[in-house]
Amino acid sequence: MADKLQFDLVSPERLLLSEGVDMVTVPGKEGDFGVLAGHAPVMTTLRPGVINVDDAGKTQQRIFVRGGFAEVTPKGLTILAENAIPLEELDAAMLDQEIQNAQEDVTDAKTDETRQSAQEKLDHLKQLREAL
Repeated sequence: MADKLQFDLVSPERLLLSEGVDMVTVPGKEGDFGVLAGHAPVMTTLRPGVINVDDAGKTQQRIFVRGGFAEVTPKGLTILAENAIPLEELDAAMLDQEIQNAQEDVTDAKTDETRQSAQEKLDHLKQLREAL
């Protein structure tokens, strides 16, 4: 039997998940990446997107995250999410509000760097909304 990856997902409100799984796909700032047991250590920031938790050969859980950090160590994967919501709990109205907030962030940006970051977040949220 293959080794399990210890996966912990934490948001400011609660510990959402702490279990051994086969693989986790993470929406990293530079793109999605998969983590299996024995993955090389890495730390990255997250972009808004969906975490896929795979076990027993299929996707078991899908969780929307809005930013945060992911750290892979020899002990496993830990994600500290700014906001995390299981996809089945995410509704269109909530996502529309997130998109509206992101549009306001783009409009209110004072620097090009801040505007670009806000625009990237808005683009990711719109993609998620289309997939819902």
